[in-house]
Amino acid sequence: MKTKLIIAIIFLFNYSLLSAQTQIEKWRVFEVTLTGPDSGNPFLDVELSADFIHLSDTIHVQGFYDGKKIYKIRFMPEQEGEWKYVTNSTNKRLDKKTGHFNCTPPKAENHGPVIVKDTIEFAYADGKPYYSFGTTCYGWVHQGDSLADLTLNTLSGGYFNKLRMCIFPKSYDWNHNEPLYYPFEGKPLKDWDYSRFNPVFFQNIEKRIKQLDDLGIEADLIVFHPYDRWGFSTMDRKTDDRYIKYIIARFSAYKNVWWSMANEFDFMRAKNMDDWDHYIEMFAKLDPYHHLRSIHNGAKWYDHTNPLITHVSIQSEDTYKGRQYQNKYHKPIIFDECRYEGNIPWSWGNLTARRLTEKFWRGFLSGSHVGHSETYLVEKKLQLPEKSNAVMWWSKGGVLRGESQERIKFLRGIMESAPFPLKQAHLVASWMPYSGLRYKDEYFLIYFNDDQPRSTIINLPEKGLFKVEVIDTWNMTVTPLNQDYSGRCMIELPQKPYIALRIIKQEN
Repeated sequence: MKTKLIIAIIFLFNYSLLSAQTQIEKWRVFEVTLTGPDSGNPFLDVELSADFIHLSDTIHVQGFYDGKKIYKIRFMPEQEGEWKYVTNSTNKRLDKKTGHFNCTPPKAENHGPVIVKDTIEFAYADGKPYYSFGTTCYGWVHQGDSLADLTLNTLSGGYFNKLRMCIFPKSYDWNHNEPLYYPFEGKPLKDWDYSRFNPVFFQNIEKRIKQLDDLGIEADLIVFHPYDRWGFSTMDRKTDDRYIKYIIARFSAYKNVWWSMANEFDFMRAKNMDDWDHYIEMFAKLDPYHHLRSIHNGAKWYDHTNPLITHVSIQSEDTYKGRQYQNKYHKPIIFDECRYEGNIPWSWGNLTARRLTEKFWRGFLSGSHVGHSETYLVEKKLQLPEKSNAVMWWSKGGVLRGESQERIKFLRGIMESAPFPLKQAHLVASWMPYSGLRYKDEYFLIYFNDDQPRSTIINLPEKGLFKVEVIDTWNMTVTPLNQDYSGRCMIELPQKPYIALRIIKQEN
């Protein structure tokens, strides 16, 4: 009799606990999969969480219902060694499931999540400096595998290390097609059961987050936005809260996740400032890994002095003001939207590639970070925006048709090879005629904007000799000058626009 009882208990445990790894790399996703009830409404009726324990540390993590009787708990271990866990649930079949796993050291390419370091700069969790070279593809995850795969192939070119993307589908000019999936059960366009999520919708986003991580790209997830025809921008506070809890439970264990509360929060008329403060507080309290949090503006800026905002996400083309905003907010500054390279009939999307490249140089040399996107129309017959469904990078991804991305990649290589984090670099100038950074008395990086000077006077330290390289930021060339410099000196320039200087002290 006892033997049968033991067998029955073992069978019941195994039936509930479908799978869990026994070993996981640091900062990767450990997942517990359980089977449970699907009667009633599992999204509302069943609560599930787990405590993960390592030595004296205990991390509490929420689980979620993934449809078809499947429940999951995801965890990102940040400490190596043995972890134990125990589940907590209002359902007996899911409660008190225990297990353990070993967290192994990270591999060479795994630097962990991006964090704020030394107040005004970013770094990976392992200490490697991070410079945000971002791009925006608002609706790429909602277009289907063929176009998404093309987008990923483009991103594999190494131009960018962050991508802004909407969780909810977007309805706007040149983006009128229906999404691949919807986030709730129900019928389009507005007959939704907000108490029941559609797991397939979120599984698709998870797949894309993981694919971005495989390319070394941060997924800057836009939680809300105003460009909507389905009613998702006007959900009530209770529904918003349930949605936020669900995406934290599903997505937060991925190390490359960032949270952007909104794209152009001030254009969402159904929300007020108290709502935004509340959402920010929810992410700060419920995300066990404290991923980066921001909020993006339209015409009105949010008060970025809020201590729960980790960095300043700006829509502004004045990228040369980066240090000014650092001094005001004492946080990292990202110009996530400074206008786009393209040819559309809107001023925010018709920059030349040269102008956008210049904005990147001026932004980084003001101590901040800058984001890209592209809005090229290639239709044979031009149509009004509200009638066109053209494929553009900014809205749907695909391929890049412009010229700035290669120049941005070139700048990224220069910044990532520099011997300094941004905080330790002093601003040389942030106004005409040039912008520049100086690290100790050893390294200078100076950009001459779109001027065409024939020469410049630089005050270098008297002690030591310096090598000077002329950087053509458009043609992506680096030309060393064939003499050494020190003290107050005059340096001849090519007398053409978009030139930079890199000056490096020579070793004795």
